[in-house]
Amino acid sequence: MREIAVLSVASEIFPLIKTGGLADVVGALPAALTHEQVAVSTLLPGYPTVMAKLETAEPARDYANLFGGAARVLAGRAAKLDLFVVDAPHLYARPGNPYLDADGKDYADNAERFAALARVGADVAKDGLGPFQPAALHAHDWQAALAPAFLHYDGGRRPPTVVTIHNIAFQGHFYQSTLAALGLPDHAMSIDGVEYFGGIGFLKAGLQFADKITTVSPTYAEEILTPEFGMALDGLLRKRAKDVVGIVNGVDEAIWNPARDPAIPQPFNALRLDLRSRNKDALQRRLKIAESPEAPLFGVISRLTSQKGLDLVVDVVPFLVEQGAQLALLGSGDKSLEAAFTLAAAEHPARVGCQLGYDETLAHLIQAGSDFLLVPSRFEPCGLTQLCALRYGAPPIVSRVGGLADTVIDANAAALTAGVATGLQFSPPTAPALRHAVERALALYGNPRALRRTRLNGLRADVSWRSSAKQYADLYRSLLEDASP
Repeated sequence: MREIAVLSVASEIFPLIKTGGLADVVGALPAALTHEQVAVSTLLPGYPTVMAKLETAEPARDYANLFGGAARVLAGRAAKLDLFVVDAPHLYARPGNPYLDADGKDYADNAERFAALARVGADVAKDGLGPFQPAALHAHDWQAALAPAFLHYDGGRRPPTVVTIHNIAFQGHFYQSTLAALGLPDHAMSIDGVEYFGGIGFLKAGLQFADKITTVSPTYAEEILTPEFGMALDGLLRKRAKDVVGIVNGVDEAIWNPARDPAIPQPFNALRLDLRSRNKDALQRRLKIAESPEAPLFGVISRLTSQKGLDLVVDVVPFLVEQGAQLALLGSGDKSLEAAFTLAAAEHPARVGCQLGYDETLAHLIQAGSDFLLVPSRFEPCGLTQLCALRYGAPPIVSRVGGLADTVIDANAAALTAGVATGLQFSPPTAPALRHAVERALALYGNPRALRRTRLNGLRADVSWRSSAKQYADLYRSLLEDASP
């Protein structure tokens, strides 16, 4: 099989820069695709943390003026990843969050910052960069989605393009007045171009001009064709339905491996599941809740937002406490939700442990030490947290949406009898439905044999990138075949 080269364009990549699951996917997929004879090089912005972590860097292209200042593209490597980095200090040399200023507001020039990323992506896709000649361009989310539009309006030869929607709620919508500054022609401002509700839609443009559109689970691919989940892009997506493909995410099994995880005090596997309880002890100590082996411990690792359903968790905290259960939470987000969980921890110090922010080590410990993991999202393109929970033997409790529905087998009577359950699902995403799911989890906790089988099923589930990488490779190759004269 002939190896093909793919240019991936994204605004973040683990382990160099991460604000969410996008970075995990962009960081893990290149290694998985090597087994499918696909060589991926990733183009990303030169944030300070990225520049500091580059192990090698050679100038590969210069721009006299890239959206307001001189810039260059560096070819290099870091963390075993082949990278192209847009070194543009006037756009990216800012500490902290790559999208938000110190006050938590979007940078005023985000349109130019991510149009620059897409512009360079389009240039590299067309012209290559030294020996790198990409056969296809793969743009991730709105920050990179303008690349197919640039290629369209540039005209001439171009490789086939793919845009992946990681979360359609984030679309990149900017004022019409930025059109000229972005280097787009006047006629691009049309319903069949980049126009979106009177402004410029970055994601909309990508969905308009990409050859194929993927999203991160089959169920979410169906959901976004509806008004309920399509976030006003459902009409365009229905028009392009034959080009929309759902490919479920995976997790990096080298990083998320309970048998060899340096972040947890007690490694374990399916043969030594009994060792797992030591991580529960460590988690209780870490969050200063009662060291109670018999108490069911529910974990949460999430952005604290309404989309993630964390307000539903606030509502069920009193019920958890009444039942003698515990809650271990790690996350940040809406200030009202942060305050609510902080108050719950203060009112129930033996039962509720809360750490605001993000801590990678604690995230691993919550996966390894919780008895169940709560993922009550109102919508969820794929979700990685529940995949990690499966791999770490913490049956996830998930709402029946998107990738959560695709990856968790509900512990109903039939599934328990057949011995195939891996977690619990509930619907609709409401507090009463979540409370009922928690009641079912407590009943499962009271049945050690069924709980052990459910844990083992999760541990043995294939949550890797193997199958998904093959689907991406097949997609790239099908596009190349279609483009052949």
